[in-house]
Amino acid sequence: MSKRYETVFILTPVLSEEQAKETAKKFKKTISDLGGKIVNEENWGLKKLAYPIQKKTTGFYHLLEFSGEGQEIVNNLEIAYKRDERILRFLTVALDKHAAAYADKRKGLHAEGKTKKKETVNP
Repeated sequence: MSKRYETVFILTPVLSEEQAKETAKKFKKTISDLGGKIVNEENWGLKKLAYPIQKKTTGFYHLLEFSGEGQEIVNNLEIAYKRDERILRFLTVALDKHAAAYADKRKGLHAEGKTKKKETVNP
C-alpha cells in the first residue's frame, strides 16, 4: 500500500521565476523516477522568511504532495534536496489518513474557486 507524503521546499530568491519552476519540475521528475506519483502541486511564489537563512530574507516556496512505496523514495528525495545548492530548506512529512482526507478536501476547494457567493434575501 502506498503512503502519502507532503514536501515543502524553499528555493533561493536569486533565481528567476522561470528557474524556480524548472527546479520544481526537476524534483517532480525525481519523485516520478523513484516510483512516486504526484497528487498535488502548489507554487506559493516568493515569500518573506520568518528568519534569515544563508543571509537571505525571502525565498520561493513550493509544495509537492505525492504517494509512493517505502521509505526509500523520501530518503532519495531528501538526498537530492541536500545536493542542490538552490534549496534553502525543505521538510517532508508522511500524511496520516486524516491529513490526507483534509488535503483532498482542500484540493476540492481549490477546484471550486474557494469562494462561494452568499445569497441574500431581500424582504
